[in-house]
Amino acid sequence: MSVVLGINAVFHDPAAALVIDGEIVAACEEERLSRRKHGKAAVPFSTWELPAASMRWCLDEAGLGDGDVDAVAYSYDPALAAPVNGVVDDGWEGLRTLYAQRAPRFVSTVMPGLDPERVRFVPHHLAHAASAALAGPLEDPAVLVLDGRGECHSHLAGRSIDGAIEPYVAQALPHSLGLMYEDLTEHLGFHRSSDEYKVMALASYAEADFIDEFRRLVTTTGDGGFRVAPIDWSRFAPAVAAGAPLGDQHAALAASVQQRLEEVVLELARWVHARSGARTMAMAGGVALNCVANGRLAAEGPFEQVWVQPAAGDAGTALGAALQVARGRGDRIRPMDGAALGRGWSDDEIEDVLRVAGVAYERPDDVADVVAAELAADRIVGWFQGRSEYGPRALGHRSLLANPMRRSMLHRLNDVKGREQFRPVAPLVTLERAAEVFDGVVPSPYMLFVHAVRDEWRERIPAVVHVDGTARVQTVDRTEEPLVARLLDAFARRTGVPVLVNTSFNTAGRPMVDAPRDALEVFGSSPLDVLAMGPFVVRRGHAWGQ
Repeated sequence: MSVVLGINAVFHDPAAALVIDGEIVAACEEERLSRRKHGKAAVPFSTWELPAASMRWCLDEAGLGDGDVDAVAYSYDPALAAPVNGVVDDGWEGLRTLYAQRAPRFVSTVMPGLDPERVRFVPHHLAHAASAALAGPLEDPAVLVLDGRGECHSHLAGRSIDGAIEPYVAQALPHSLGLMYEDLTEHLGFHRSSDEYKVMALASYAEADFIDEFRRLVTTTGDGGFRVAPIDWSRFAPAVAAGAPLGDQHAALAASVQQRLEEVVLELARWVHARSGARTMAMAGGVALNCVANGRLAAEGPFEQVWVQPAAGDAGTALGAALQVARGRGDRIRPMDGAALGRGWSDDEIEDVLRVAGVAYERPDDVADVVAAELAADRIVGWFQGRSEYGPRALGHRSLLANPMRRSMLHRLNDVKGREQFRPVAPLVTLERAAEVFDGVVPSPYMLFVHAVRDEWRERIPAVVHVDGTARVQTVDRTEEPLVARLLDAFARRTGVPVLVNTSFNTAGRPMVDAPRDALEVFGSSPLDVLAMGPFVVRRGHAWGQ
């Protein structure tokens, strides 16, 4: 048996993933266990912090001990790190590199039974690339990685052939599309390395008034790379204090940067297509979570199919590093068959939690039918089923579900979650009915592409239609997600609408719920109407002896 444990720890979103004989067995982000958003602060002096709880859970899930692990794959190679006093030095680079160099010692403190010599460093962007090319379903795809930064690069373009990733080009820092977007996020009063999706949502509220200027500031080089000139953000719109109101200028700035990002991604994709001759492309890196850019790439780009790793951010490098090392050991890699790689609970375990909590609950014959009736009556449902998702999207396992037929539901959900009102929520639809309602990539199981909502449906499902007439769709294959498909069917029978609102089961600033107790805490502290955990249903009026 070949056992490889992958870990991400350097920048943000620490995570662990376990690969046994080339098969992905488990993957978990530390935030889901620690209940600390993003697992830790995205600062250089947190590099020493390992995803200890995730590492331990992955091994426990497989019934393994420290001594059973053949290799630990660490998704950063300090030998490739940017030099101190170099172009990316922020005053902490030396400390970050030192901590990364000491990673084998840190790992051995978390796993006392592990020989530190079994820790393998995997270059950051190679780990991203492996998470897309090796975990994905495509045969010999081109590969495009775009994020904030790795050791001293922000990008990788290449091709995977028979599982071997051949890099063509890597963009050296300080030029970085991801860091540019992070800088804008911070300028607009949001948290960098966290709230970039808010900027993407804001961009739909204005025209790209500054696009000509950003076409001069952000350019491609014709050889697979790009340049980002220094940007004085205040020239376009004043900086925003956290929580302060945003104005039209801020939306126009967001729209301009978003549009230029999309254009550059298209140009880079066309270059790697011409270089590789590949029909398909796999993507990873934080920029690959920009579903608006992904939707445009799928519609206008040169590839027949684009597959994006659902854990495209840094958490996914834990999986990619493990797969890269496993392949190097001679293991035959089997692609992931879904994102449900986290913790799960049996019906008995869930019922024990409900009993201990003193919650009144019921076990109906068909939880999907009962929940569909609640949703049709405009109630908001916390939906907790199966194993938790790996990656930032709620995909029908740790979701808040609602009726999409009233525009006011969007405002109600944003109030429940404590979110800004300009942010959209996503639709959930069965695979066979997706093209009837939406125009875009099908299948879209990981909610990573924006679709146009067809004209005849926009007034029927207004809660999931963004201001620009689009939606970030998740399609449901009933062979893979039979319970969610039954729920959608039951809702459609009652309402004539085959779509549900799906947003993550959490409140602002907190990770998605992962354990039954997490779900009960959110249910008890926010105005949700119904909680469906496994086969059990808890209603607001019946909770805690009411």
